[in-house]
Amino acid sequence: MKLTLNVWRQASANRAGSFVTYEVSGITPDMSFLEMLDVLNEDLLTKGEAPVAFEHDCREGICGSCGFLVNGKAHGGHKGTTICQLAMRFFKDGDSLTLEPWRAKAFPVIRDLVVDRSSFDRIIQSGGFITVPTGSAPNANAILVPKENSDTAFDAAACIGCGACVAACPNASAMLFTSAKITHLNVLPQGQPQRDQRSLNMVAAMKEEMFGTCTNHGECEAVCPKEIPLEFIGKMNRDLARAVFKRRREPIPVSPLVQEAMQK
Repeated sequence: MKLTLNVWRQASANRAGSFVTYEVSGITPDMSFLEMLDVLNEDLLTKGEAPVAFEHDCREGICGSCGFLVNGKAHGGHKGTTICQLAMRFFKDGDSLTLEPWRAKAFPVIRDLVVDRSSFDRIIQSGGFITVPTGSAPNANAILVPKENSDTAFDAAACIGCGACVAACPNASAMLFTSAKITHLNVLPQGQPQRDQRSLNMVAAMKEEMFGTCTNHGECEAVCPKEIPLEFIGKMNRDLARAVFKRRREPIPVSPLVQEAMQK
């Protein structure tokens, strides 16, 4: 296969970027999309040119490192598929593909197709913890968890934080990501002591990172490689309403970030 790639090249966050066209050949249908980029980069290095920077790690759709837009679609637009799982058999010989990084104010471009997603880390750090008793390992049945709750927690925990939801949303909202991280802990018994504080802190952190608001377009769910359901956003909103109401009735310890957000 021979392809034409229009790739966004940007040397650094402070430099202007532009699209550069490359021809890449020798591509087989069994290659992954990232393996195809490896072929391109080997050719560029042979010519003495700078390789295209793209983020990757496991290349198995687990870590969430990889991710960019292919022809305007996050991860290439195939349902339940990360960019590293995207096989070249989905494309035809002679295709022209446009590759560009996630486009969101909260995801500044570092170089080429790599963006800074540390804002996701800060949202998790603001409230992603539970109370765990110390000492010897508890009996497996000491804390009973209903199957429905455990299934929901596992579904939410499937989020790999790739950022496709933000890139696909017209508002660059991180509601699907944040709701998955909140739901993962809020539905479990171990997460109840910090449930209200967690909901307040993580939503406030999301707002502080300058992500947009949700207007129910549903693009986030459509492009999520782990198919995180939109219903988690509704659950997060209910947990947030509960936390705000409870805060009016009894004091909930909140971070300075939450206090500042509530005053705005």
